[in-house]
Amino acid sequence: MIFKAVGDARPYPDHGLSTPKDWAQIPPRQVHLDELVTTKATLDLHSLLSEDSTFYGDLFAHVVSWRGVLYLEDGLHRALRTALQQRNVLHARVLEI
Repeated sequence: MIFKAVGDARPYPDHGLSTPKDWAQIPPRQVHLDELVTTKATLDLHSLLSEDSTFYGDLFAHVVSWRGVLYLEDGLHRALRTALQQRNVLHARVLEI
């Protein structure tokens, strides 16, 4: 199994970070894929297969830590690429709520 669980919603309250500039204030750290719960159940293959998928966005995935659970809010395509490359660690910005 790649992720701890696959979800399709954000169970945590709104955190107010809405722009890449907001998230950029959080330093990235390593997160194991099997610790993550996704907030999206589907993925656009164009995002996964695009070579410039991070050109306009953050280089790091966005994760929200809430009630002891790590939720992958943004960067599902990065996480799957990591898994396809047979790696189990993803660099992400982790917001503690």
